Amino acid sequence: MTRILLVEDEPRLARSLVMGLRDEQFVVDHAEDGEQALWLAESGQHAAVLLDLRIPKLDGLEVCRRLRAAGSTVPILMLTACDTTEEIVQGLNLGADDYLTKPFQFAEMLARLRAVLRRPSGRRSPRLQVADLELDPSGQRVWRAGQEILLSNLEYRVLEHLMRHAGSVQSRARIAAAVWQDELGPESNVLEVIISHLRRKLDQDHDQKLLHTRRGAGYVLSEAHA
Repeated sequence: MTRILLVEDEPRLARSLVMGLRDEQFVVDHAEDGEQALWLAESGQHAAVLLDLRIPKLDGLEVCRRLRAAGSTVPILMLTACDTTEEIVQGLNLGADDYLTKPFQFAEMLARLRAVLRRPSGRRSPRLQVADLELDPSGQRVWRAGQEILLSNLEYRVLEHLMRHAGSVQSRARIAAAVWQDELGPESNVLEVIISHLRRKLDQDHDQKLLHTRRGAGYVLSEAHA
């Protein structure tokens, strides 16, 4: 399923968009301000961003600028209550791909979203590698020492997040926010089960262990010993 980041601080509109997008079989992460948007975007797992320009903490233009400065090529569809040429041009110059002025019809938003999703990104997602563990984001395939490892969808999503942040301890909450929506709370044991499965599939037959638990902190994928 295609994962979308919605950045919108108006509760009623946000709820409507989330419900409509989920009905269209999108997975939706919702941020209410610019700082939360950048935090969620760090996962690198979103196919597109619906970005309101008038949001708290960091406005949408600054979010767009920082995403592009960090090298992100994710398509950005701006949502703006202002149809002045100056603001629209500024957003497009900062790297946004398209825009919609409020109020808009859901059908038009959906059509524009699908249009930016169809556009080529201009580059193929590079393989991720930690020691002899490789992950191909384009094909969603994983190998260890040249041998392909078959993973479930959830196992793959957790592993991709850990590999994108290799060497950095990822808390349960951070993994949950990046991989799931709201159904996996920090008290759930689902993540522990998935980590256990990954550890067995990735490390069981290898002397060098890559997936480590940092007690009280979270999990890390690293060549270093625990």
